[in-house]
Amino acid sequence: MTTVAFIGLGIMGAPMARNLLTFGHRVIAVNRSPGKIDAFVAAGGQGATTVSEAVAQADVVFTMLPDSPDVEAVALGPEGVFAHARPGTLLVDGSTISPQTARHIAAVGAAHGTRVVDAPVSGGEQGAIEGSLSVMAGGEASDFEAARPFLEVVGSTVVHVGPPGAGQTVKAANQLIVAGIIELVSEALVFLDKHDVDLMSAVRVLAGGLAGNRVLDRKAESMVAHRFEPGFRIDLHHKDLGIVLEAARESGSVIPLGSLVAQLMASARERDHGSLDHSALLLGVENLSGHVIAR
Repeated sequence: MTTVAFIGLGIMGAPMARNLLTFGHRVIAVNRSPGKIDAFVAAGGQGATTVSEAVAQADVVFTMLPDSPDVEAVALGPEGVFAHARPGTLLVDGSTISPQTARHIAAVGAAHGTRVVDAPVSGGEQGAIEGSLSVMAGGEASDFEAARPFLEVVGSTVVHVGPPGAGQTVKAANQLIVAGIIELVSEALVFLDKHDVDLMSAVRVLAGGLAGNRVLDRKAESMVAHRFEPGFRIDLHHKDLGIVLEAARESGSVIPLGSLVAQLMASARERDHGSLDHSALLLGVENLSGHVIAR
């Protein structure tokens, strides 16, 4: 049994922490809203009121936070991980942040004697619940090997993709692809409905061919029903596409379709859809087409 401090019990973090707990680890959770800590304690975990309190007891620290500034505050702040972790502690950051920030945190961690792995995840809330996430990890090879047993509890595909920051770079590519697919699935659904095709029959046959993808498998039915309870919010995907655009600019990569989808995601956010699931890109396509699909 290892003592794990888990910081951030959001949509993804809460089930990941529960899986580590179920596997047999001692998990101490920290979260801004105490209600989620209460629920975690009721499930058999432990809670702490501050990051420093949890980290001081931990062998491994997981962070699952919304954005780069949040991770920087938790890792680098005076009450944060590096200020209170014991030498040799392993910090595994599952958040989606900029590759540049991930590299900086890894460098500061090394100076403090803390091993750092950037390990963003993909697979949505259901993948987090099932422990079937895809984990793209960046960091020193030895640090990744130390993190692997814990990452394999939360994910079924766990891959070391390179040095510090590489995990975040791969996650940026993941978010680029996912946003593009959601937009194309949305366009296809509106296109099909305007031609009076039975949508779910069409989805079944499309999913069985080269057009098959996880968005069709997991989200098409709820999109057709206009159910947009957030598994991953538009606000967060908007943030992630900002990371993509910044990283592309730094490297001189040309992403014309990605840039367009980023604008469509921004449009959804400005239309007060930021708290909806990212599959609510469908609403923008409907608006542009002057057509709401039949439900």
